Amino acid sequence: MNTVISLEPRIQSIKVTANEIVARLSDGRTVSVPLVWSWRLSEATAKQRSNYQIIGDGQGVHWPDVDEDISAQGMLTGVPAPRPWKKSLVTRRKS
Repeated sequence: MNTVISLEPRIQSIKVTANEIVARLSDGRTVSVPLVWSWRLSEATAKQRSNYQIIGDGQGVHWPDVDEDISAQGMLTGVPAPRPWKKSLVTRRKS
């Protein structure tokens, strides 16, 4: 009998606290990252943070209310979500 074991990390459950995003992985590990690594979740309400879906057979989590996705691999490798750049308005002066 052949058994296939996935080496890719899978999220079983997720919890967002006042300071952390905590994921329990299917292999028994628990990993957490600072909440500020996700600017969308850090600015979200508790209700928005509690509305999530585990996606891709546990590869990640999606928060539809704030359009945020976090992967298990990203949490393990320490990849914070980048903030989008704001375009500054440059006005030209006429001489």
